[in-house]
Amino acid sequence: MPVCSIIADHKSEELYTKLSLAYSTEEEHQLIEKAIEECTPLCSITPNIYGGAVTEGKRMITIEYHDDCDREGGKVYEAIIKQLGIEECH
Repeated sequence: MPVCSIIADHKSEELYTKLSLAYSTEEEHQLIEKAIEECTPLCSITPNIYGGAVTEGKRMITIEYHDDCDREGGKVYEAIIKQLGIEECH
């Protein structure tokens, strides 16, 4: 997949991690939803997934893992980023 305009932001501390994906178009939204659906089964923990408006017409979807003792969420985030063709995560 070619480089996309989706902006990825990752945060983590102890047993908590989150990946936020900011997008502008419905096509990008559908790509993100598909990646989440295909990649979240890589982790035995069910993530919290939510979305909302950001700025300048962008929207965001966030995937959060709580109590992730074995850091399984990391492989989900890596798979999502790879599937979406994101080259840089902030």
